[in-house]
Amino acid sequence: MIAYRTRLGVQACSDSRDILRLLPAKSIDLIITSPPFALLRKKTYGNKDQDSYVNWLLEFGQAALKPLKDTGSFVLDLGGAYQRGKPVRSLYNFRVLIEFCDALGYRLAEEFFWYNPAKLPSPIEWVNKRKLRAKDAVNTVWWLSKTDNPKADVTRVLTAYSHRMKTLLKNPAKFYTPRERPSGHDIADSFGRSGNGGAIPSNLLQIPNTDSNSHYLRTCKALGRGSHPARFPADLPRFFIRFLTDPGDLVVDIFSGSNTTGYVAEELGRQWLSVEIDRHCAALSVVRFMESENTQMIRDHIHAIEAGHTIMLKAPRVSAQPALFY
Repeated sequence: MIAYRTRLGVQACSDSRDILRLLPAKSIDLIITSPPFALLRKKTYGNKDQDSYVNWLLEFGQAALKPLKDTGSFVLDLGGAYQRGKPVRSLYNFRVLIEFCDALGYRLAEEFFWYNPAKLPSPIEWVNKRKLRAKDAVNTVWWLSKTDNPKADVTRVLTAYSHRMKTLLKNPAKFYTPRERPSGHDIADSFGRSGNGGAIPSNLLQIPNTDSNSHYLRTCKALGRGSHPARFPADLPRFFIRFLTDPGDLVVDIFSGSNTTGYVAEELGRQWLSVEIDRHCAALSVVRFMESENTQMIRDHIHAIEAGHTIMLKAPRVSAQPALFY
């Protein structure tokens, strides 16, 4: 069941519903995941059809309620889709949101939108051939929580000030007069006296998914193995892990694929647990944690995991391992 361990985390190979039911109550700080989308065309990684998708995903949401802390968050990345044979959008991702809230009791802390400017035009029929629709380049990312006040600190994900804002902060009196604006916003006389150290990010996350030469991809090619076809960019989980957790917190990905989430969590000093039902995908994800190793050693580790063995990549600290795996 355990594919490999690192100093801070565990990659499990199992149905994540079973793992979630075994975890201690209120032990998870953040679940962040990108499940197979409800696309019309079947993918190699096993996406569900639109008719059964919502009920299927609700099972995972239900299983997550007990181990998720009251201050914890559940971040769900869902791509859009069209209805079969029509240039009409499916509402499955919005139905997922409504059912998670109405049926399971989650709160929508905030809706985010991941804009991938590098996304290819699709579907071909409506966008490329008939030219009836624009390119779909945005995923909905639902930030859900168990309570009204999940842990969060936006100062950890500030972005760089624009040139205009930097100019304004140098001499705020030149650009702003303290008064109530027509919009109802009240600009106080303290505005601009001291910056936050950066701009507060919006809920539109522009993150290109253009990775083409990473260690993971180069090694997969050298091994003659196909990389996972649906990887999200590291900056997406990195944003939410920084925003919603503290160092040492437990981050869980229940559809881990190539384990981008675990890799980023380790980088940021968080405990992590990634779960992938496909043993070959779980085994291949070990590549992310073996950047300094030669190809033959990586190949041997992958074969060992596929044969059912557990690999210890680094001596783990007992306190850093999720309780299920003591």
